[in-house]
Amino acid sequence: MWWMPFHGLLSLLMVAAVVVGVIFLVRHLWAGGGSDKGSISRSNALDHLDERYARGEIDRDEYLQRKKDIAGR
Repeated sequence: MWWMPFHGLLSLLMVAAVVVGVIFLVRHLWAGGGSDKGSISRSNALDHLDERYARGEIDRDEYLQRKKDIAGR
């Protein structure tokens, strides 16, 4: 009977470890997983901006302003 509190604690620690692992994996994959994350994310941002402009979601002025903002990071 003395081990029952530890059994519950061990279960909580295992769930927490799985959650932390999933969060780490998602964040790592979302960032591109590369060592040079700045240039990768900047390139992805510019690609996304180009797509939005091509689809007509944003106008020319907004496109140019956002492109300047991204390049200035």
